[in-house]
Amino acid sequence: MRVEINGEARELAPGSTVAALLASLGLEGRPVAVEHNAAIVPRAHHATTTIAEGDKLEVVQFVGGG
Repeated sequence: MRVEINGEARELAPGSTVAALLASLGLEGRPVAVEHNAAIVPRAHHATTTIAEGDKLEVVQFVGGG
């Protein structure tokens, strides 16, 4: 299925979850914020939030520095 992640079109397997997406991006277990169709997805819901055709996601990584 086709979705938009951080403004770029990508193909995902049907029934993918936010957790599966993060794993495919190499971000599993890292501090990130995920917005799914303009709503923040709490970390506790990553494994149960499914992604559908045409969904829009924003994934933001937290970076420290000074």
